[in-house]
Amino acid sequence: MSELLVRWLGRVPYTKALEQQDALVRRRRSAACGDTLLLLEHPPVVTMGRSGDPQHLLVDHDELERRGIELHEAGRGGDVTYHGPGQLVGYPVVALRAKQRDAHLYLRNLEEALIRSAAGYGLAAGRKEGLTGVWVGEEKLAAIGVRLNSGWVTSHGFALNVTTDLSQFETIVPCGIGDRGVTSLERLLDSPPEMQEVAARVALELAAVLELQPVAAADPAERLSWTEGPDLFEGDPR
Repeated sequence: MSELLVRWLGRVPYTKALEQQDALVRRRRSAACGDTLLLLEHPPVVTMGRSGDPQHLLVDHDELERRGIELHEAGRGGDVTYHGPGQLVGYPVVALRAKQRDAHLYLRNLEEALIRSAAGYGLAAGRKEGLTGVWVGEEKLAAIGVRLNSGWVTSHGFALNVTTDLSQFETIVPCGIGDRGVTSLERLLDSPPEMQEVAARVALELAAVLELQPVAAADPAERLSWTEGPDLFEGDPR
């Protein structure tokens, strides 16, 4: 089974994460490295996807600055979204194999990994017909926006609200969907899990869905423990 290198980067500015992704995509296309999953948090930032509607940004630049939120265009699909502390962001840079080379299948696989991760905390998360992302009831728990580069190498990915300040979503129409809300693990659970625990769970579930073997980073600062917490990841993480 092919490996998926999992790297925990901590809090990384959005533009720096883009640079790291771009470099990884180039290396993955030339087979200079294997598949990699970057897991991190961003400082507050609003990003606009390729199909984003400027009217879905509900405040002016002065208000964004007052809130300490940057604004960037993103090379992914989708509309506008918010990233910030307390939100787990995942950027898989993976060369999809022949049987996986379908954009819709890849989106559903990302959703499936996040649905399984939520189920691990006793949450009945799921999909909404015609919409991308992971939902609990009528509220979005995780947003997804991806890019498929030449050679079927993926970039961008998902954002799962763990302890995110949900009031920051008031600055946008999240993903261009105005009639539904957003939620977080913190809001849904009596005791929200630690960020790195969630990151480890998501990494294991994503690797399983993509039929890859997760491998911890060699650098201790970038390493997640598969056994962090009360035996959460002993044996089959699901």
